[in-house]
Amino acid sequence: MTVRAISTFRNPVFLLAVAAALIAFVVQSGELGTSDTTHRLQSAHSFWTSEPPVFPGEYPEFGVHGRNHSIQSWFGIGQSILLLPFDIVGTGIEKLPIFARYGDTDPTVRDIVVVYSTQILITILTALVCFKLLRGFGFSCNHSVAGVLALLVATSHLHYTQNMQENNYICLLTLTGFAFEHEWLKTGSRRALLIGTGAFGLNLLTRITTGMDLLAGVLFVPLLLYFDGARGPALWKQVQRYAATAIPVFCVFGFLDRAYQCYRFGSWTNTYAGLVARETIARDPSLPRNWPWTTPWHEGILGALFAPEKSIFLFDPLIVLVLVLLVLHWRRLAPAVRAYALASGLMLADYLSFYARYFAWAGDFAWGDRYVSTAVQLLALLAVPLLLRYRRETSRFVWKGGLFILFASVAIQIESLMFWLPLEIYQEETLGHPTWVLALRAKNIAAFTLNKMQAWGLNNAPMTQDPWDYVHITTWNFLPFLLRRVGQAPAWAVAMAFAAWITGLVALIATLLRIRALYVSGEWESNA
Repeated sequence: MTVRAISTFRNPVFLLAVAAALIAFVVQSGELGTSDTTHRLQSAHSFWTSEPPVFPGEYPEFGVHGRNHSIQSWFGIGQSILLLPFDIVGTGIEKLPIFARYGDTDPTVRDIVVVYSTQILITILTALVCFKLLRGFGFSCNHSVAGVLALLVATSHLHYTQNMQENNYICLLTLTGFAFEHEWLKTGSRRALLIGTGAFGLNLLTRITTGMDLLAGVLFVPLLLYFDGARGPALWKQVQRYAATAIPVFCVFGFLDRAYQCYRFGSWTNTYAGLVARETIARDPSLPRNWPWTTPWHEGILGALFAPEKSIFLFDPLIVLVLVLLVLHWRRLAPAVRAYALASGLMLADYLSFYARYFAWAGDFAWGDRYVSTAVQLLALLAVPLLLRYRRETSRFVWKGGLFILFASVAIQIESLMFWLPLEIYQEETLGHPTWVLALRAKNIAAFTLNKMQAWGLNNAPMTQDPWDYVHITTWNFLPFLLRRVGQAPAWAVAMAFAAWITGLVALIATLLRIRALYVSGEWESNA
């Protein structure tokens, strides 16, 4: 083995990329995860085929009337653009003769290709950008590596690596925005500023509420300048330089979002939320005039914070640790960390407040509160780097408590992968509310492992009327197990899927052990 090859296997960036790819590989079920992503993939499919973005039979359950009375998807275009190249490749592979007998069986060949390709790419890029951000904030190489891995496996980012909602794509773009804006502030690179503001702008095409991410990115700049000692004309001059680039970039992406809206619905000013509300109320006049903003504000806020089915503190415990550490060490923090913590904290508050009055304030069929989970992850990613950096200044109680929260967080995120997410939602229909979902998931895992689902009363009543849903929630939520459970794939394909999955799992463990050995040796710090 050459010296260059040996050096590569010691490189933290390379090892993080490999670990991220393997994490994304081993957690996949081959399914898109939710109907939302299925609809976004269909929109991507309609871009290059004759198929419509929404099939007529799906309305009124999904879709809204647009130009010429056509039925249009109500989602933004962002994730569909991301999925487009993988959809083209997946469709081509699905048509190969070897898959002729498999047909349209779920999970489809196309879905498998799209899911694996997209999620591996997003996870690798997220790991690299997160590492860049933490290193830019002044964290050591060791602490930055630990922070990246904590984001990937100790926050709900892991769950959304398996269930392909928009969340992880939004997380990647927002992290990119912060990382490159920070680089611009340090180096003055206009290229970095274009990338950073472009990432925030691109988010607008994915979900219009990511305007809150954009505002957090805008706020980050003057906050960092202020904490770094800039005042008066010096601060104002930098803000003007930022605005001269950022405003045109944001306007371009705002125009693209509005153009897509006009193309579908014939208006530059409305939103799909208003159109859906109008058609829904027309079909059901008994609904309040303010639908879908019908939840009392305090109920949505308290639900997101404390409801046992959705609490951010339960599903992302690292948020508790980071809040404690920020309070304890605020005066010690670098200016960039202070600015990021305030900007991301205010972004989280904005998301909590905005969605509090929405009728499905927690995202309906979701693991935890999916509308705010990305903002929670963005703040929580500071938890482990701060815990490690200030270990000497931290009391024994806080240090041990932090480690406990970290290990509990990893356990919770792994728990989230084991079954398809609607399992407990279906069970709640017979078990009632409130339901401690994390405890119920642990019970389901134990019952399924011991073949006690019936004996423990976890499937005494039909949980779903959809036969395929029932198949999906009665097996481990990883591709080889799902293929075997569905029973349509040939035996050799199932065997190959198990062999690839086990190989990936072993490779992941080996990679993590390699990272741990280099971390403990201190080699990265000595070479920094």
